[in-house]
Amino acid sequence: MDTPSGDKGFSLARSEDRLVWIFGSSRSGSTWLLRMLSELDDAVAIDDPHLGHHLGVWRPIPLAWATADDDPELTLLNDIKREKPSYFFNERYREVWEPALRELIVARFDAQVHERAGAETQNPLVIVKEPGSHIADLLMSLFAKSRMIFLLRDGRDVVDSWLDAHRAGAWALEEGAYPVARDGREALIRWQASVWAYRTGVVMRAYQAHDPARRILIRYEDLLHDPVRELGRIGAQFGIEAPLAQLREIAVEHDYDHVPSDEKGTSKEIRAAEPGGWERHMTAAEQQAMYEVMGERLVEVGYLPGFTTERVA
Repeated sequence: MDTPSGDKGFSLARSEDRLVWIFGSSRSGSTWLLRMLSELDDAVAIDDPHLGHHLGVWRPIPLAWATADDDPELTLLNDIKREKPSYFFNERYREVWEPALRELIVARFDAQVHERAGAETQNPLVIVKEPGSHIADLLMSLFAKSRMIFLLRDGRDVVDSWLDAHRAGAWALEEGAYPVARDGREALIRWQASVWAYRTGVVMRAYQAHDPARRILIRYEDLLHDPVRELGRIGAQFGIEAPLAQLREIAVEHDYDHVPSDEKGTSKEIRAAEPGGWERHMTAAEQQAMYEVMGERLVEVGYLPGFTTERVA
C-alpha cells in the first residue's frame, strides 16, 4: 500500500510491531497514560479514534435500561448479525472485508503519523488509545503483531466517574452525554456497569490470546501509586529504551497535583486521582444495583475476592 510519503516512508503496514494499543475502559486513566507515553522519543499519540463505537454498536441501546424490568444481556450488533447474509461484516465475507478494513485503519493512522512525526522520523512508536475497547478482539485479529496495553481499573470507580460526567455542566455533555435526573441514576449505573463488565471481558480474552511478549497488563491503582515503575515495566516489556531520569521527569510533569486547579475536579474530564470515591457518592441501593451487574467480573479480575451479590443484599 502506498503511503503519503512514498514507498520509503514509514507505514504500519510494514512496521506493525510499532503499533501499541491502549485497551480497557474509558475513565480508567487512559488519557493520563497516553500523555505520559507520548513523551517518549519518537512516540506519536492517537487519542480516541473511536473505532469501537463505529464497529461495535451496542445492543440494546442505553435508553432501554430506563424501562426494562430486568437487565437485558448486553451484546453487539456484530454478534447478533454475524450470520445474516446481507450484514456487511458477516462471517461469510470476512476474508473480503477484513483485509480491506485493516488497510483503511493503516492508511488513516499513517496519515496522522506522517503529519505529527514528519518525514524524517523513520521508526515512530504509534500509541493508540481506543476507548471503544469492546472490539479489542477484532482489532488484535487485524494486527496480530501489534502490542497491547491492558489498562485495568476498578469498575466501581469507572462507574462513579461516569456518574460525575453526567452532571449538569460536566465536560461530557459536549460529547453527547446528558444531565441525569435523580430517578435515572440507577439506570445509568446499571448501564455503565454493564459496559465496564462487557469491555473488560472482551479485552481480557484478547489479552489472553495475544503473544505474551507483545502484551502487558497495567492496573490503574498501581500506575497511580508508582507511575515510574509502571512506565518502566511497559518500556522493558516492549523494548522501549527510556532512561529512569526521563521516566521520573515524565511522571512529575503529568502528576495530578501539577494539573491547574481550574482544569480538574468535579465535573471536569480530569476528575480525581482517588480510588474508592464511589463509596461516598452512591447510595446503598445504587451500590447494590452496581454489584448485581458487575460483581462477578470484579471478582474475576481481582477487585472483589470471595464476593457474592447476596452479601450486599
